[in-house]
Amino acid sequence: MNKVIVCRCEGVYFDEIVNAINDGATSVQGIKRRCRVGMGYCQGRTCQPVIRDLLISMVGSNSIEQIQRTQSPIRPVLLRDL
Repeated sequence: MNKVIVCRCEGVYFDEIVNAINDGATSVQGIKRRCRVGMGYCQGRTCQPVIRDLLISMVGSNSIEQIQRTQSPIRPVLLRDL
């Protein structure tokens, strides 16, 4: 299972994320700081749901707010729309 790429943009493997959680990461932001997951072109739109579910199963928290903090804008916004 360790050869599964979770974050395609940054090339982060499943075992790197598990290691980050075992090292003390308890949120998506904590994992992002440790292994750059979600920092690529898609900005985590592909990998963050997988990371969130993995955190819920490994850390045991039922609160999405503790695990994943949303930032605005969630989607890219054109300057002319602002």
